[in-house]
Amino acid sequence: MSTSYFLEAKNLRVGYGGRPVLDQFNVSLGHNEVLCLIGHNGAGKSTLLKALFGLIQLEEGSVILEGKVVNNPDARTMNAAGIALVPEGRGVFPGLTVAEIMKLGFWANGIPAGEQAARLEWVMGVLPMIKKFYNQRAGTLSGGQQQMVSLGRALLSQPRCLLLDEPSIGLAPKLFQDLVGPIRELQKERKMSILIVEQNVREALKISDRVIVMKSGQLIREGQPEEFNNNAALMELY
Repeated sequence: MSTSYFLEAKNLRVGYGGRPVLDQFNVSLGHNEVLCLIGHNGAGKSTLLKALFGLIQLEEGSVILEGKVVNNPDARTMNAAGIALVPEGRGVFPGLTVAEIMKLGFWANGIPAGEQAARLEWVMGVLPMIKKFYNQRAGTLSGGQQQMVSLGRALLSQPRCLLLDEPSIGLAPKLFQDLVGPIRELQKERKMSILIVEQNVREALKISDRVIVMKSGQLIREGQPEEFNNNAALMELY
């Protein structure tokens, strides 16, 4: 099998309650690539990310990691392979402090105690704003701050691949720029692969290498970011 892609889905069939959301779906994410996935609500974008990360059982098809089929992918296996998911809605525990959330992140990623301080320092270097509210409870933070915490927790594992599900939800455009700027710099530096699902198409296109469009569970178009800069063209796709 070819290893030109970091992550692939081939002939995926996944759904809920016996009703498929994706059927015979194919997608590929290259090494050192930022791939932007856009589409209307209910197109199956989040379902695809969950399937790639092993949060939904595959009914048919396969997930392929660096040319090798992953049998029965689950979150632990994908995480161990260097993939991290930043879920829609941030997924932070409002009653915990940021420090406690990071401790949970160390445990979930199996990071040895001796490496935790260095790993945290590295994350703070990428997202220095976290230092300002490190001892606050997550429930007291703004949406943008919570999103930084969610991303920081995902980065603790120093992943080779990030799956980002709607990171701009609830954020002002400037806050989203503050978030994606460091992500793009980190991606270039570490040659990471990133699949970003995003409704804020304008900002997402600025950091993307390639764009794919989904509609009703199908991939209907693929192209370069500059091909999607036209408002009329985007409206047609939705």
